[in-house]
Amino acid sequence: MADPSSYRPRPGEIPDSPGVYRFRDEHRRVIYVGKAKSLRQRLANYFQDLANLHPRTRTMVTTAASVEWTVVSTEVEALQLEYSWIKEYDPRFNVKYRDDKSYPYLAVTMNEEFPRVQVMRGQKKKGVRYFGPYGHAWAIRDTVDLLLRVFPVRTCSAGVFKNAARTGRPCLLGYIDKCSAPCVERISPEDHRELADEFCDFMAGRTGTYLRRLERQMGEAAEDMEYERAARLRDDIGALKKAMEKSAVVLADATDADLIAVAEDELEAAVQIFHVRGGRVRGQRGWVTDKVEEITTGALVEHALQQLYGEESGDAVPKEVLVPALPDPVEPVQQWLTDRRGSGVSLRIPQRGDKKALMETVQRNAQQALVLHKTKRASDLTTRSRALEEIAEALDLDSAPLRIECYDISHLQGDDVVASMVVFEDGLARKSEYRRFQIKGFRGQDDVRSMHEVITRRFRRYLAEKERTGEWADGVDGAETGDEPRQVDGGGPRPVDEPYAAEPGADGRALTDGPALKDDDGRPKRFAYPPQLVVVDGGQPQVAAAQRALDELGIDDIAVCGLAKRLEEVWVPREDDPVVLPRTSEGLYLLQRVRDEAHRFAITYQRTKRAKRFRAGPLDDVPGLGETRKQALIKHFGSVKKLRSATIDQICEVPGIGRKTAETVAVALAGAAPAAPAVNTATGEIMDDEDGAPETTADALGESVSAGTPDERRGQER
Repeated sequence: MADPSSYRPRPGEIPDSPGVYRFRDEHRRVIYVGKAKSLRQRLANYFQDLANLHPRTRTMVTTAASVEWTVVSTEVEALQLEYSWIKEYDPRFNVKYRDDKSYPYLAVTMNEEFPRVQVMRGQKKKGVRYFGPYGHAWAIRDTVDLLLRVFPVRTCSAGVFKNAARTGRPCLLGYIDKCSAPCVERISPEDHRELADEFCDFMAGRTGTYLRRLERQMGEAAEDMEYERAARLRDDIGALKKAMEKSAVVLADATDADLIAVAEDELEAAVQIFHVRGGRVRGQRGWVTDKVEEITTGALVEHALQQLYGEESGDAVPKEVLVPALPDPVEPVQQWLTDRRGSGVSLRIPQRGDKKALMETVQRNAQQALVLHKTKRASDLTTRSRALEEIAEALDLDSAPLRIECYDISHLQGDDVVASMVVFEDGLARKSEYRRFQIKGFRGQDDVRSMHEVITRRFRRYLAEKERTGEWADGVDGAETGDEPRQVDGGGPRPVDEPYAAEPGADGRALTDGPALKDDDGRPKRFAYPPQLVVVDGGQPQVAAAQRALDELGIDDIAVCGLAKRLEEVWVPREDDPVVLPRTSEGLYLLQRVRDEAHRFAITYQRTKRAKRFRAGPLDDVPGLGETRKQALIKHFGSVKKLRSATIDQICEVPGIGRKTAETVAVALAGAAPAAPAVNTATGEIMDDEDGAPETTADALGESVSAGTPDERRGQER
């Protein structure tokens, strides 16, 4: 490991101008390439106190043994040179997007005497027009098969073409009029090239001209009573329309644009690109990359643009590129794109309308691609085994932790404080074992104290089960008071004494052990199976609280660790320094998945409780009054205030409300405190029913929403 001060340039040696720099290791291999508006200011950031550097940047500068730079005149030149050097040297610490597959293109070989339509992959060739990329090669072949009725361009290989020319007999497509058969000179090279140009124009989105021309020809044939020719033209029009339907219109203004979205976590990022031509999605592709350095979303977008357009020119670079975040600075990147296209290119963030809606779709695709990438890594048995072994080695455990429990605390500014417990067995989520907790020991916001309470309650139940049975037991647990039974997302809670139905896991298997194991009294066993490892979402304080809870209960055979979000450091009890797993470690990926799942489960429960509290109204406390009859009462009287002042006989007039229920409602409302007056949030004016501002149904039932925008509320949640 090198000391950066050993190769730091002398003061004043680095020029204060745009340029590109390279870090090399002791073997002279380039390990990082970067560009800068000011080389002096940028490189100075690398030669500061190592403690102030991001861990990945720290690894890079300690791996390097020298740095060198090249001065250029503009930032655009720096961008181009950086891209060239990254392609040439393939530095290990640069962001490198790796395709999860080779995407097929529809290609027309305009560089040949008789252009050919075919599926192509890999490096693009000069003189070939490309359309796509497509998700699957069969999608290209289906489209081509439809279009060959109207544009019978050659599709055969060079060998088949030469053999047909030698024998004077065309292939099958020539006999069924899906090829103009230039091999046997049915069409001249000039006319065949014109046919290929028309095919390319149609694929580029200029479809209206050909449809109108065919419709006109069909009408003329019908007038001349050439009904067979008119029928063939009708079928050709249908084929073109069917081909157009395969790519629905997403932008009504026939825009040519590429939309780029990024989904990222601390270690990886997924990029999705939608290619829109003529207002239709003509292709889609995606990449996944390791985040080897500390990098912003704008910088990820810049690298994606380099990867996407570094070898392109002309119309391959669209007039408009929509991104989730702009590079900083944006002007050099925009100028670079303009130079590659040969005309102006707009690089911007969509703010409203169809383009923003489509960008949200692309963003969802990027999120799903990242989840799928992580799931593929996690679902492999060998990978899971290696992950568990790496965790055991890093934490100095006696054996691989086959059962891992992770805990997270969630609240909204101290309200609705809850906790989650998720379980992973053999590296896979065991959703039937998930549990949720309400924090009961105190009120307010204290994650450390909350973690201590949750761990104490969970393992106190474990000790009680162990003492009662005298052996380990495997089964589906219930929940103590305040530890609510788990519910499947979207469903209601099940009774604590019911076993949970099987739910598919990541590998498709059921997540129960078959029939739930029962106690002697028929109730399911609770918290009976111990984990080998307890993971908490947090750093040193949360880990210390969890370990203290286990110590107080006398449990010394369960390991504890914590995963801190910011730097993905693994903290262990009674250690001042964290355990830093390699960024490519499968063990770190597994701990991340466990932590993220605990966070998701906790925040979902917290939001459910908050929504339930906001919806609570004075009618909720009336015994025997269901949702339907509550709605009927509010609809009849208009507000709770008017219902409170109604007589029992008036309440009985509501359909479905008997006298006994009416008396119960009247007594309950008489004892309940009146609702606070409504306030106009725009003017601050206090509104009252008598002023012509009646309560809405939502107000009457106590329904409300939390203050602030969705983004602000998410920022307050933990």
